[in-house]
Formats: sequence, C-alpha cells, structure tokens
Amino acid sequence: MNIGIVADTHDNVEAIERATEIFAEEGVEIVIHCGDFVAPLMVDYFEAFELHGVLGNNDGDVANLQAAFDALGGESELHGRFASLEFDGLSVAVLHGESLEEVEAIAAGETFDFVCYGHHHERELSEEGRTTVLNPGAHVLAADEDRTVAIVDTRSESVRFRSVDE
Repeated sequence: MNIGIVADTHDNVEAIERATEIFAEEGVEIVIHCGDFVAPLMVDYFEAFELHGVLGNNDGDVANLQAAFDALGGESELHGRFASLEFDGLSVAVLHGESLEEVEAIAAGETFDFVCYGHHHERELSEEGRTTVLNPGAHVLAADEDRTVAIVDTRSESVRFRSVDE
C-alpha cells in the first residue's frame, strides 16, 4: 500500500491540489497530514483519501477542523497533537514536531517503524536505529525547495519524495 505524507500546507490551495494529484497518480489510499492545515476548508481537498491528521501550532480552529474531518466520514480522523497508527503491520508516530528534541526522543525509543513530523519546513529522511524519521517538506512559500510530499510504500518500507512543483 502507498501512503502519502504531507505537512504544513498552510492554506496553499495550489500546493494541496498538486499534492492530491500526485497522491492519486501514485495510487495512495491513505494520507497522513503532520499538521498546519490552518483553515478547516483545506481538509475537503483530501476527500478522495482516508485522511489522518494531527494538529499543528497554526491550527487554531480545532472545532471546525474536527467538523471537517467528521464530514469526510469513513476511517478519516483528526487525532489531536499525536497519533499512533498502524498500516500493513508498520507502526507510525505522527506529530507536528515543534520540538525536535521530542521527535528525536520518540525515534530513539525505537517503538515505531516511522516517525513523521512537520513544522520545520525542511524535508528529512533519516534512520534512528530501526526507526525511519520523515519530514515530507512544507508548502508555505512558492520558492521553497522543500515543497514536497512523501510516498511510503508499506510493502518495501521505502520512501520517495515528489515535488509539488513538477
């Protein structure tokens, strides 16, 4: 199964539309959003997917974000500030990641196969013991070189980045 990972979309409709096109091209069924949707209306762009999200520091309208997730139905869920998920036997921790020390501590515990986070607007793919640490990039500024999403293949446990500017 392919899982799409995205973060820090910050109301950038053009980037969100491109990200969802990429996810559709890649056969993604599930999307994980690592926070900072910002406006609840952004959730609707992910309606073609099972969406799992966490709150970021710019997600102030929690009640309406929750309502937007509820409207998606199915298995989609807004998990609060942290999510512990499992897909095809892979365990995934999801947080916005304002504190890199927190991200590093979760990874160092080697409890999860993947630790996915955002906030810092820089793409990352690294290994901490058995844990893959992944930041998919951000979509705040048009000139940002890290305007990417990540695709996780659960069968091969591999990660690929795709630019939304392709």
